[in-house]
Amino acid sequence: MLTESPTRKTRVLLVTGLLGAGKTTALRALEDLGWEPVDNFPVRLIGRLIHTAPGPGHDSDGADGDTPLAIGFDSRTRGFDPHATVADIAAIAEAEDVSFSLLYLDCGAEELERRYNETRRRHPLAADRPLAEGIAAERDMMEPLRRVADVVISTTQFSTNDLQRTIRELFAPSAPQEMTVTVSSFGFSRGMVPTADLVFDMRFLDNPHWIDELRPLTGKDEAVAEHIRSDPAWEEAFTRIRDLVAMLLPRYEAQGKSYVNIAFGCTGGKHRSVFATETMAAALRDLGYSPNVLHRNLDSGTTDLVEGATRA
Repeated sequence: MLTESPTRKTRVLLVTGLLGAGKTTALRALEDLGWEPVDNFPVRLIGRLIHTAPGPGHDSDGADGDTPLAIGFDSRTRGFDPHATVADIAAIAEAEDVSFSLLYLDCGAEELERRYNETRRRHPLAADRPLAEGIAAERDMMEPLRRVADVVISTTQFSTNDLQRTIRELFAPSAPQEMTVTVSSFGFSRGMVPTADLVFDMRFLDNPHWIDELRPLTGKDEAVAEHIRSDPAWEEAFTRIRDLVAMLLPRYEAQGKSYVNIAFGCTGGKHRSVFATETMAAALRDLGYSPNVLHRNLDSGTTDLVEGATRA
């Protein structure tokens, strides 16, 4: 267990969300990253848990005090009350040397129904009524927690591996303990980035896909970069985006936001969004940040049909 540190706040990640959205998978991924997971734990007892002495295998002198703690809970947890939970977290954070973050796992109703039907499990809130009504009731119940969450991940289109990868990207031990900034690229043809806080659509730029020698390259290649920089709209647009992000990040940090994901999108996620992401990451490094850089669709094949539809 965690012990108090006089110089460093205890890190606690609360993991919650809709039943069937992937809480167990997320906790297992966090455990693999070195977090200490505790599932189905009453939030009102977190204060006691934080002060519990280290268990077997831990140094009694508190050497493991920096081990972050991941606490899972949901609507089934004993004494669950979302409004009381929000108040309890705020009270503990104010009274103790604890840094809280809240991860909320969401999922579309149709996908949740499919998962329940596939496993033949009964939804706890749908004992004597249709499954869809139970899911809707739970969504309403959990809304206060979703509103205050630091990170919301929608797992509607996620496989187990997708969720594990996303957890690794967001909560790897190498991430800085202050606000974590991630800059990512993606293709609109393959859906939005579910964890994005700021999204910039780069499809107003001339598309390198339509130049034969550039099509097999990516936004990391200089030939593509040169082509995008030659677009008359690039310099002014990027300068405005960079200045906006530079203004917002300190304000996010001042509000206590732990994670910020800045996403750039283009049609296939291979050229324009990748170049914009790399350029923004370089600009943020110049400003003193250490951003994570992710390219979601860089290795995905972009079809002429998708690009053709956009061009038309």
